[in-house]
Amino acid sequence: MSIHKEGYTIIATTLAILALLNFLSYKFIGISGIKIFFLVVSLVVLGLVVQFFRNPVRHTVVNPQQIICPADGKIVITEQVEEPEYFKDARLQVSIFMSPLNVHVNRSPITGKVLFYKYHPGKYLVAWHPKSSTLNERTTVVAQNEAGVPVLFRQIAGAVARRIVCYVAAGDSVTQGGEYGFIKFGSRIDVYLPIGTQLNVKVGDVVRGGETVLATLK
Repeated sequence: MSIHKEGYTIIATTLAILALLNFLSYKFIGISGIKIFFLVVSLVVLGLVVQFFRNPVRHTVVNPQQIICPADGKIVITEQVEEPEYFKDARLQVSIFMSPLNVHVNRSPITGKVLFYKYHPGKYLVAWHPKSSTLNERTTVVAQNEAGVPVLFRQIAGAVARRIVCYVAAGDSVTQGGEYGFIKFGSRIDVYLPIGTQLNVKVGDVVRGGETVLATLK
């Protein structure tokens, strides 16, 4: 277990602010019970911020026939839809909702080459809103494996998550289970797969990024 680099500045800033507030509390508040309460609250807040940025080791079993889950969370959508941005045809959509308590590291579902990348500024609707996939701030990545199968995976910001980080660009190579991005404080990732792909998950399943097999290619 380690702390993700995206959390260094936020954790340091939070620690500095809480330390200052507790120092002022110690100097100017005469009631010891209030000082202790303030200290406990500060430790809880710091603990929550630190856990947001935890980066556990994940052991990915690389398999070109499988689609690995790109994020921790809960499956909220598994359905056939029209993908309007890149494929512009019917695809299987699998959506993972990330709560503030989940690990927020995003991992590539396949090994291959990035064909397409685009960042979209947008709104901050709650992640389960039907229009969040097309209206919210988001990034779209399309990677193609060695067999020529393209997979689209999209980071989507939510009402709380207002900072998406993506580390890849068109032409880059990605490795199944390898880190490709980070969504601060959780939100959602959509994965779009070819029609006929065998899904290994259902709505309500709790999944682990880099380990859970979302689907098997045919």
